[in-house]
Amino acid sequence: MLDQQQVVLSAVQPSGNLTVGNSLGAIKNFSAFPDARRFFCVADLHAVTVRQVPADLRRRTYETLALYLACGLDPSACVLFVQSQVPAHAELAWLLGCHTMFGELSRMTQFKDKSQKHADNINAGLFTYPVLMAADILLYQTDLVPVGADQKQHLELARNIAQRFNGVFGDTLTVPEGYIPPTGRKIMSLSDPTAKMSKSDPNPNASLFILDEPDVILRKCKRAVTDSGNEIRRGEGKEGIENLMTIYECCTGQSDEEVAALFDGRGYGVFKEAVGETVAEHLRPVREAFHRYMGDRAYLDECMKKGAEEAAYYARKTLSKVKRKMGFVG
Repeated sequence: MLDQQQVVLSAVQPSGNLTVGNSLGAIKNFSAFPDARRFFCVADLHAVTVRQVPADLRRRTYETLALYLACGLDPSACVLFVQSQVPAHAELAWLLGCHTMFGELSRMTQFKDKSQKHADNINAGLFTYPVLMAADILLYQTDLVPVGADQKQHLELARNIAQRFNGVFGDTLTVPEGYIPPTGRKIMSLSDPTAKMSKSDPNPNASLFILDEPDVILRKCKRAVTDSGNEIRRGEGKEGIENLMTIYECCTGQSDEEVAALFDGRGYGVFKEAVGETVAEHLRPVREAFHRYMGDRAYLDECMKKGAEEAAYYARKTLSKVKRKMGFVG
């Protein structure tokens, strides 16, 4: 258990409806540290590395905030804020960018992937956004970052930047550690269980979204890709069933052994339907709460304002320390 002096931070882009991977993974695990100082950021500055329709970005920012409130994040127990409303993020990113090597950024696999997907808009922000991500983390002297396996490279860059800065200017920035939970660490695509479930997947049946209606969830689970066997267990060649087991276990808290025993001899069809029904019921209170929050724009604005003020209080401390160490006046 973390003590009161330690800090946990996580962030998500407002780039569309969130998947069950966000709910069962990031949010659930972020809430697992009640004794830490917790920061949760809606990373809208990161979203604009891809061209955005302004009205859509505003709407999705509100929706993302509402979703995370609906998933159980309590603004009185954590700092829940929108990134662009705390200017220190962008300022620290510039300062840290001057301590980041070109070669380090060139090796970022997500830059290569996104460059292929957005070949008509390979902008400088797409190349340097890992520095902004490092600033997001280091700005709050973060000790622990719940990350997916695909974000480990970015966390390692943040660690390298902090160590390099501390090596030049003395102990200034906390070197963060990553936290990858043992269960639900990676929810995979329903159509390709070797790939991570993604909200940007063009296949509508590949991802389960938090706001999907129950009948949609059930239909997607029934269509999930599996092997030609009928045993509910983990093993080589059973990636599809393993993924469904992970989703089911995250919703129910059951173990592999308990799930295997419960569905022994019942076949894939029964198991898929059970997964769909369980996920739909698990997400029902989240969907209901989301619509309540979206119906109260004043409350969402109040949460944003409060969160930005709290985040800025802590951010100013680190930013002032960094600027003083670097020799800036005032």
